[in-house]
Amino acid sequence: MKIHDLPTPALLIDGPVLEANLDTMARALPGARLRPHVKAHKSTAIAARQRAHGHAGFCAATIRELEGLAAAGLGEDLLLANEVLDASRLGALVRSGARVTMAVDSPETIDAARRGGVREVLVDVNIGLPRCGCAVEDAGRVAAAARRAGLEVRGVMGYEGHVVGQADRAAREAGCAASMERLLAAHAEVGGEVVSAGGTGTWDCNRAATEIQAGSYALMDTAYATLGLPFRQALSLLGTVVSVSPGWAVADVGLKALGMDHGNPLVPGARVLFCSDEHLTFVPGQDADDLGTSPIDWSCPARVGVGDRIRVVPAHVDPTMAYHERVHVVEGDRVLESWPIDLRGW
Repeated sequence: MKIHDLPTPALLIDGPVLEANLDTMARALPGARLRPHVKAHKSTAIAARQRAHGHAGFCAATIRELEGLAAAGLGEDLLLANEVLDASRLGALVRSGARVTMAVDSPETIDAARRGGVREVLVDVNIGLPRCGCAVEDAGRVAAAARRAGLEVRGVMGYEGHVVGQADRAAREAGCAASMERLLAAHAEVGGEVVSAGGTGTWDCNRAATEIQAGSYALMDTAYATLGLPFRQALSLLGTVVSVSPGWAVADVGLKALGMDHGNPLVPGARVLFCSDEHLTFVPGQDADDLGTSPIDWSCPARVGVGDRIRVVPAHVDPTMAYHERVHVVEGDRVLESWPIDLRGW
């Protein structure tokens, strides 16, 4: 099958670029140094490719993601990097033979782990992002409470999500260092062998964590493409031009197909005006946007007609993947495989 035989909008992965991204990361952070975060791609097929590159432990944001990994034979070491108050499904995974660790930051989440049958936890610490996690000064007390509840405390986790997207490299490094100083202070009180942190934006400057929770590096998006990372854009959406007017054109890729929380997508060789529910309005021949150090080679022509195909690059990979049931792996104009996005949902 050729790419242009696909109905649109169609989610595409450039197969060779994906493999190059996985290989680059595996060489830099081999084995247990990386715990890939599957919330970015939500696909057991991609997780299996990460496992083939030597990364056997995974982290996830939802119980559904962990259930899918375990069902696919990828349950060797799973981390729910999130708090939940009903861990009964996690306990079922433990009883089925998967190793499951859960993030805790309060007496309530500790009790949920105990009641649900989860035996191992990480103390989640707030290191600057105003989201989950206990205060640094409370981490030791949370760990002690977990141990009193009969749980094994493997260590700590934190996420410097407030700095991973900073464009200035020096500011990103400084913010990461300050966050990790807080996490290491908590770890000194908690103990355990694991310091879990990081993301695609700080994968190479977070030198304190024992494992890095990067996920977007495999597919990339326009938000990360501006940071000068050694990973190329693998993900795009194939769209069809459905209307042409003087001064603009419209493709069938809209809000229902794209994660928009990081802004408009990019159409190489064109200027995106706006997105609506089912449509993307753009001006061909005005390359107002680029992907920085991650160039792609599917530019929109200066003139388009109804029926022409264009490539649309999402600004945020995670929610974009969640909008689609399948992703097509391509090389050149050939469709090699189609993979289900089978870790969607809760």
